[in-house]
Amino acid sequence: MPATVPPVENEREGLTAFLAYQRQALRNAAYGLTDEQARLTPTASSLSVGGLIKHVARVEHTWMDMVERLPRQGDPNAYAEGFVFGPDDTLEGVLADHRRAAERTDRVVAGIDDLGYPVPIPKGVPWFPQDADAWSLRWVLLHLIHETARHAGHADIVRESVDGATAFPLMAAAEGRPETPWLTPWRPENPA
Repeated sequence: MPATVPPVENEREGLTAFLAYQRQALRNAAYGLTDEQARLTPTASSLSVGGLIKHVARVEHTWMDMVERLPRQGDPNAYAEGFVFGPDDTLEGVLADHRRAAERTDRVVAGIDDLGYPVPIPKGVPWFPQDADAWSLRWVLLHLIHETARHAGHADIVRESVDGATAFPLMAAAEGRPETPWLTPWRPENPA
């Protein structure tokens, strides 16, 4: 993955490329972590790298349920629990679910020709607009980019607080890039 999204040919390609880039940035924050490290909450917030990935996967699943107009169950505790990387969670497991969510989103979006495709706004959800009936698929993709980017930034801060690792060295390590005069791929301080 380059350090920026390459040029795109059209709006759809741009939206999906920026979403893919932000997903990978989030995943890079977990590179080289153990389950225990992914569970740590070393900042003033209660966020962990594992919990952020778990949350973003749930967000994509939820939005694709809305795009596909599948029935949704409202659980008021699900939102807060979605950020918790619990004792039974594994980094491998949440990364696999994140990958499945991304694949599903990509598949659903590819199957809809019109980015103006209406996605009904659920009524009675306090943080959703009550004066509109639908978002467009375009809006949903922009929202997923926003949500993923926001939490990738959170994950960067949490990760740096765990072991000092930062985004570009992690990206270089995750991609197996060689060391250059301007970038040294991340390496664990205490290799096993």
